[in-house]
Amino acid sequence: MDSISVLHIDLFKAGKDTSDFYFNTMRNHLVVGHRHLEKPHRHDFYATILFTEGTGVHEIDFQRYNVSKGSLFFMSPGQIHSWELSEDIEGYIFFCSQQFYEIHYVNQKLRNFPFFGSVTSPRKLQLNADELNEKLSLFLELQNEYLSQGIMRNGLILSLMSQIFIHSARQFSKDFDHLASSASLSYFKHYQDFENLVEQYFTAEKSIAFYASMMGISAKHLNRIIQTVVQKTATDVITERVVLEAKRMLMYLDESLVEIAFRLGYEEYSYFVRVFRKTSGMTPTQFIRKYKA
Repeated sequence: MDSISVLHIDLFKAGKDTSDFYFNTMRNHLVVGHRHLEKPHRHDFYATILFTEGTGVHEIDFQRYNVSKGSLFFMSPGQIHSWELSEDIEGYIFFCSQQFYEIHYVNQKLRNFPFFGSVTSPRKLQLNADELNEKLSLFLELQNEYLSQGIMRNGLILSLMSQIFIHSARQFSKDFDHLASSASLSYFKHYQDFENLVEQYFTAEKSIAFYASMMGISAKHLNRIIQTVVQKTATDVITERVVLEAKRMLMYLDESLVEIAFRLGYEEYSYFVRVFRKTSGMTPTQFIRKYKA
């Protein structure tokens, strides 16, 4: 995967300091980072973007989102994204590394937030006027602290960032009220553990039994958990993760389809094609024609 461009926070910080955090206005960020945005790329950090003016399209892992005033986006490390934005675009953007956040919040993992949790998580909130004003005040406080050299600066940055994440998580949860009533906290915890394991092993392990064994539960119970939380089977979640990585590789790696299938754990190319077509509705070749045309 090394041939897909991976951007680091240092590319944007221009030596300002050594902390794994970056904040900027969208207008200034596009000046600083425009050379990195000519083609789709991935980050090795978490990103949050708030648009306050302008329009456009933001594509994250082949999912296209409309950009408008009040659009709030969240991105996890490894995701591929690109955007086309109007000239009057305004807003704010900040990056943070996993280490920067989790070294201070030992018991709160960034992946536990619903918008950072998995490759299939929703990535956009569309804020109304009141919600935008509330978020904007936090972003402006965050900007002021980032530009300051006050005592315990990082502590306040982390606090403001956490407020943005927590308020956003609550807004996301309003769209998924059915989960709160039908799945216990233990089910959510098991689902997060399952996703973490899938992220580690999806190229080598495709069986539900493997993940259930790693989690110390039965395959039947694991399926029940996944169906309750996301209305999918465990196999669906595994396969969707594999196919997403296949799409990334098909788009950005100069390798044959057979080589890509093998790297994803499929020794039989024809079986890989069947899995890809069942999940995405097209063959790998049709996908390439559509996205590379």
